[in-house]
Amino acid sequence: MKLLVIGCGQCGGKVADEFARQSIMARTQRGIDITTSVLAVNTDTADLSGLSYIKRDYQHRILIGGQKTRGHGVGKINELGAEIAREDGNKVLESIRAVERFAETDAFLLIAGAAGGTGSGAGSVLAQQVKERYIEKPLYAIIVLPFRYEEVTEERSMYNVGTCLKSIYLVADAVVLVDNQ
Repeated sequence: MKLLVIGCGQCGGKVADEFARQSIMARTQRGIDITTSVLAVNTDTADLSGLSYIKRDYQHRILIGGQKTRGHGVGKINELGAEIAREDGNKVLESIRAVERFAETDAFLLIAGAAGGTGSGAGSVLAQQVKERYIEKPLYAIIVLPFRYEEVTEERSMYNVGTCLKSIYLVADAVVLVDNQ
């Protein structure tokens, strides 16, 4: 199965970056492709520039909400992340359309952290937009749960987790939860 991977937010971007690394290794060591493309979507330019393996262009590292956030993220406000995804989601759809080997894509894999702002807010909105556009391809989600200390030290984390899970379960064909602990 060949996946088109979309990392959303800081956590999702880091995990997607690892998918890009593993894809490069699989291609060079075994001659197989596990991804057709890997994209990172974020409201924070620093998070996008901190990635190592996802291609360094605007088609693969997609900044959304640049006007609203000035590239500094949404500060764990997942409602703002969702609003920005509704406004700028077309950037992601355009990048998907531009994937050279899109015809080889068997499924989408969206990855997001449940506690942050961009991943927990924008993830389900982007998943819905992708599902509506590409009805014939399944969309799977990997949702990363927060560290224990985040549950205690950051008030907003548990609220974000609840709204993220409720939203993504309505959209994705399957959801895999990953314990960050």
